Amino acid sequence: MIMKTAMKIFTVVAAFASLFFLACNKENSTGSSGNSKLNIYLTDDPSLVFDNVWLDIQKVEIKLEDDSDHNESEHHNGNDDDDNDRHGSTSGGWIAIDIHPGIYDILRFRNGLDTLFGTSSFPSASNIRKLRITLGTSNTVVSGGVTAALTIHDNDNIIVLNIDESPVAINTGGLSNVWIDFDAGRSIRFQHNSFELKPSCKLFSREKTKSIEGVVLPKEAGAVVFAINGTDTASAKPENSGEFKFIGLTAGTYRLLYHATLGNYIDTSINNVVVSGNEDAHVVTVTLHQ
Repeated sequence: MIMKTAMKIFTVVAAFASLFFLACNKENSTGSSGNSKLNIYLTDDPSLVFDNVWLDIQKVEIKLEDDSDHNESEHHNGNDDDDNDRHGSTSGGWIAIDIHPGIYDILRFRNGLDTLFGTSSFPSASNIRKLRITLGTSNTVVSGGVTAALTIHDNDNIIVLNIDESPVAINTGGLSNVWIDFDAGRSIRFQHNSFELKPSCKLFSREKTKSIEGVVLPKEAGAVVFAINGTDTASAKPENSGEFKFIGLTAGTYRLLYHATLGNYIDTSINNVVVSGNEDAHVVTVTLHQ
């Protein structure tokens, strides 16, 4: 009897131990033990000159800091940290995003189109302070079917973007979606008989920005559309159907300029397009005339 009783007690204890072990493993596998998740999307503010802009994107990283680290860097060595970050230092909380390094045609992602570019998880106790993009050397542009090399200005192949200075929402302990918006038109210049890349891009979240969308006809006008708010200007190259969309816009009142590039069509504009609140702006269809 003593042996049987001892065996029963051992079986019950072992069962509880197994349940406890499985529960701990389940908590760790679901990430509920204190991790946040980040999705990075790639989109573009288009070029009106080039057919393709191929960027060699080799690495994307985020810089993590807790509040004490952030306060210390602000008061003591913030400038030094910025210089180190721009020169590719891997110290100070940088972790790599899981991406597929390669050459991407960023002009594919316009009029609201995007692609999921990378993902990462990180401790919820940390804050994302910066995002860093490292470019390779195989950058090219295509115009009229002709491919040309795209050299990087001053060989500065590292782009550092500050989260604190961007309209980005980070959901601590949950999922955050962030878009990298390359401005191809502002990034490329013809200098010294060659095309030069000085990357211009921004970060945004859908929660903190809005969009404007509409239609411009006819396609024979070859129209491009500009959204103007003070000194800020975004451009859109409509699809063959005439549909266009601006995303990542901050709240404000915009003027839409419809500029015809073909067929002697006359430009026109719409004033006082308000972007605010929870609703995106939808404007009436515009038809250009000769």
